[in-house]
Amino acid sequence: MTISPVEILLVEDDPGDIELIQETIKSAKIKIKLQIVNNGADAISYLKKEDSYSDKNEPGLVILDLNLPLKSGMDVLDEIKSNEELKHIPIIVMSTSDQESDVIKSYKLGANSYVTKPMGIDEFSHIVSTIEDFWLSIVKLPKRTA
Repeated sequence: MTISPVEILLVEDDPGDIELIQETIKSAKIKIKLQIVNNGADAISYLKKEDSYSDKNEPGLVILDLNLPLKSGMDVLDEIKSNEELKHIPIIVMSTSDQESDVIKSYKLGANSYVTKPMGIDEFSHIVSTIEDFWLSIVKLPKRTA
């Protein structure tokens, strides 16, 4: 039996953070297919399968930065969790902000978890590995829709 990779949509505009996440995922215990978009508008287009994203699968998990160009992470979170066809997708907010107001607002909008990005490479890798362990190995995610 072949196990399909878990698809993760990474919504991140910082090339360094993208590279760190990609490197950490390479050593993942399970197969992960990482899709990356660099702004909030593309995140919504991807999830709604609009334009050049019409052939994309629904991700099992979204990792969402808050500080994004074109559409903020908060706006993306609100739009996803307000959409009947998308609101079931788990969203991990991963932001440099440790402001209590951002944490509270993210949870009020429906974030499934909030993680403050660490400054060091080792800490960053540890957080990504922990996300993998919990969200992709322990938690049962909804089945993808084609």
